[in-house]
Amino acid sequence: MNYKPFDPVHRILMGPGPSNIDPRVMKSMSKNLIGHLDPEFIKLMNDIKGLLRYAFKTNNELTFPLSAPGSAGMETCFVNLVEPGDKIIVCINGVFGGRMKENIERCGGYPIVVEDKWGSPVDINKVETALRHNPDAKILAFVHAETSTGVCSDAKELSNLAKSNNCLTIMDSVTSLAGIPIHLDDWKIDAVYSGSQKCLSCPPGLSPVSFSEDALKIVKNRKTKVQSWFMDLSLVMQYWQGGSSRAYHHTAPISAMYALYESLRILKEEGLENTWKRHETAHLELKRGIENLGFSFLVDEESRLPQLNAILLPDKIKPYEAEIRSRLLKEYNLEIGAGLGALSGKIWRIGLMGYGASLNNVKTCVNAIKEVI
Repeated sequence: MNYKPFDPVHRILMGPGPSNIDPRVMKSMSKNLIGHLDPEFIKLMNDIKGLLRYAFKTNNELTFPLSAPGSAGMETCFVNLVEPGDKIIVCINGVFGGRMKENIERCGGYPIVVEDKWGSPVDINKVETALRHNPDAKILAFVHAETSTGVCSDAKELSNLAKSNNCLTIMDSVTSLAGIPIHLDDWKIDAVYSGSQKCLSCPPGLSPVSFSEDALKIVKNRKTKVQSWFMDLSLVMQYWQGGSSRAYHHTAPISAMYALYESLRILKEEGLENTWKRHETAHLELKRGIENLGFSFLVDEESRLPQLNAILLPDKIKPYEAEIRSRLLKEYNLEIGAGLGALSGKIWRIGLMGYGASLNNVKTCVNAIKEVI
């Protein structure tokens, strides 16, 4: 069989991720490979850590990109901080809160579920009640920006509640990092994970994480061994936190690190506040265009993510929603996302993330949808 070179068409990626990436990031991946313990690469690692601290707005020493996608970042947080029998309050208002619960159970923890309607933010009053009824809870876990619904929860208030009840926090920021404000230190978040392929506009495969000193105390004083060798922070730290001499842990994805570094340099050049504003501006333009076509939003305006827009489908369109998405892909090279779980067939998810958060993309998307429907 003759295998031809793979040459994918150019797509406009406006789904829930991955997002399109800046040509500078694409170019960075073609640079010469060096070893993962090379002094030049160790310097790059340190620079990436510094830029990630900027993105997360934190001084946490252990802030680095895990050599795996966001789901592994989530698992890293849970396997290191949860031991068998630990009671964890977990907030579920979409698919990814449910995945947190699954991680807790696989670690032998006991999840106390605070559940809210998909498309609604985490209810602060429910969390306060759960904390009051479970004074022995160790951790409060929640999703900042729920990718399945496009809703944002109040991370600062949730963390304040946790701290007032002597709880640590684990926050999912996969879709929020670089898209909306995150103030890790001001909010006193203990463990956070994200992904490279959303608002950072980097190829999938890396998961930025950050851990507070309180979180690391838990890791260092565990009674049981971390169930994952690869994600055991006590081992990973020896690679990411050493000085000029690093202990070998794994072979880092060198080219992917080049890409992350360049995407973070672009973020720093634009400035976080300007990046957040650009996402908001693109969202408002999408809102105007999509509402003119007769669509509405799943999430109330005050809790709506600008970078992940959950669009409610009118009844007359629902039977054809998959066909419409297919036509957008085939005829316009435009990818938008379907609904997940309970929202399957009821919403579209339109992403405006990172490099893709542009007025030109919004115009292209709205016009294409108008022509197809």
